Amino acid sequence: MLKQRVITASILAPLALFGVFGLSLSSFMLALDAVIIVAAWEWANLSGYQSTVSRYSYVALMAIAVGLLHVAYFQLALDWLLIPAVVFWIVALFWVMKYPQGDMWKDRVGQAAIGFVVLLPCWLAFVMLKASSQGNLLLLFIFLLVWGADIGAYFSGKRFGKNKLAPAVSPGKTREGLYGGLAVCFIVAVVFSVLLSSSVFQFMMLILLALCVGLISVLGDLFESMLKRHRGIKDSSQLLPGHGGVLDRIDSLTAAAPLFVLGMHTLLLL
Repeated sequence: MLKQRVITASILAPLALFGVFGLSLSSFMLALDAVIIVAAWEWANLSGYQSTVSRYSYVALMAIAVGLLHVAYFQLALDWLLIPAVVFWIVALFWVMKYPQGDMWKDRVGQAAIGFVVLLPCWLAFVMLKASSQGNLLLLFIFLLVWGADIGAYFSGKRFGKNKLAPAVSPGKTREGLYGGLAVCFIVAVVFSVLLSSSVFQFMMLILLALCVGLISVLGDLFESMLKRHRGIKDSSQLLPGHGGVLDRIDSLTAAAPLFVLGMHTLLLL
């Protein structure tokens, strides 16, 4: 399984980096459209919509919403949409902590609506990063933070993991793995604070932001794991060998991106 994951990741990572450095803003937006549409197809199944008609209907609604974002992005200030997204993830933390108790999120229609709250702000956050003056560097920054948190957690958990992080949701995750992932986020933030020529205050805040992004990226992973456990499936799809579906690859980013963009705005680095 690890070998298969590594092979798939060795293909996906260069594709992501090409999207960052090789695409114009308009092409980048279209690539994001495709990712969100595939993720919407998987989210419909995750929400309990199994028929082809219901899943295509959900995808069509998501496509319309993304199309409206395309139009609105160049005409309106949409930064405020990221705030309710971050608030949602705070609420999601309580759902994950209480699982399997609590049923506010278990309704099929509610889960479908959550998909819009998760996927659309992620699209917006990535477009905002790409459109900024240091867009490519900032996109690389968030990718390395999230990938670093995941990789650091995996190897640290394998070597030192003893205490379960959220056993009811994801038995394989440990607190030691979380600490290892956060350590990688710290290192990434130190490097990028130099590249971004940040002040001492910005350096300190970048470290704090990186740790928060690392934490919320884990929450994004746990939240999708909770939905899959409730649905009784292991992966969102079988599209990516060893990795599951698109949602299984972007779940951490959907949570991390809105917070990252708001944080960079606050630090005047975006």
